[in-house]
Amino acid sequence: MFTGIIETLGRVEAIREEATNKHFVLSSAFTHELQIDQSVAHNGVCLTVVAIEGNSYTVTAIDETLKKTNLHALKQGDVVNLERCMQANGRFDGHVVQGHVDQTGICESVTDENGSWKFTFSYDTSTGNVTVEKGSICVNGISLTVVDSQEDRFSVAIIPYTYEHTNLHSVKPGDSVNLEFDIIGKYVARLLNR
Repeated sequence: MFTGIIETLGRVEAIREEATNKHFVLSSAFTHELQIDQSVAHNGVCLTVVAIEGNSYTVTAIDETLKKTNLHALKQGDVVNLERCMQANGRFDGHVVQGHVDQTGICESVTDENGSWKFTFSYDTSTGNVTVEKGSICVNGISLTVVDSQEDRFSVAIIPYTYEHTNLHSVKPGDSVNLEFDIIGKYVARLLNR
């Protein structure tokens, strides 16, 4: 389980393909603290550390993960948001994030609000996912609050710290992002649809 509070950014050092899988080799500030079999969220996608060598570690994304997330578009040199799983004795600063991306969304606009930024994202509603104003949403692994909710899109307000310390500063209109909708909202929506 994760909280959506990004610890650091990681850089994709290499990508190796094996059948339908992709092995991502990344460097990060906390590589020296990682262990094999540990779960780490990469742009909100929970992946298992399978190898560690020096300042780099390797995770594997299977075909199912690549099809449902934006990881398939990663290139060498790209920067990803990283978060290790929550410790039982830690603070719960974000919201409940499973690291199971529901779908991707598209950045529709980025507006400079003179001290903050407003990002608007659209998504396919046929999956049954919903947002609510003041509710939680996870975008590329970042726990955010919805400030404007519509049927097929939502907006979030980004403070300078989040803008500078996550990969949102490189997201522009037309880019794909990973979305994990609030777990409580997903259960309520499913119950109402029964």
